[in-house]
Amino acid sequence: MPDLATLQRHIDPLLPGTLGIRLLEAAPERVRAEMTVRPDLCTLGGILHGGAYMAFADTLGAVGTVVNLRPGQMTTTTDSSTKFIAGAKVGTVVTGESVALHRGRRTQVWQTSVYSAEGRLCAVVTQTQLVMDATAAPPSAP
Repeated sequence: MPDLATLQRHIDPLLPGTLGIRLLEAAPERVRAEMTVRPDLCTLGGILHGGAYMAFADTLGAVGTVVNLRPGQMTTTTDSSTKFIAGAKVGTVVTGESVALHRGRRTQVWQTSVYSAEGRLCAVVTQTQLVMDATAAPPSAP
C-alpha cells in the first residue's frame, strides 16, 4: 500500500493537484482530503462549482481504490452519481471523506461526503471503480 506522501506526489501534477486537493488520510476503507474553495473553482455567485465537487470526490474514490490494488492493476471510474445539498463559499476549505461500500476483485464502490468549513454536508457522491490489469489499458498517444 502506497504511503500518503507517495499518493500525494502522484496526484500533484494531475487535475487533483491543479484543484489543490490535499490528502489527509488514505486507508483501505477510508480516504480523507481537503480543498480550498478558490475563486477559479466557483460559480459566479462565489460558491464551489458542481464540477469541482465531483472531481474532488472522484479523486478520493480513485485514491481509495488505488490503495487496494494489487501489483499490476489499475483503476478507472465507470459510474458516478452526485447529490448536491449545500454550497461552500469562496475562501473556505471543504473536507471530503470517502468510505468503501464494496471492495471486490473487479469493482469497488466508494461514497464520498463533502463538508463545508462549518461541518455542513454539501454533497454526496457515489462512484464505481473498475479494477483491471494494467496490461489491458490502451496504449497512450504518441
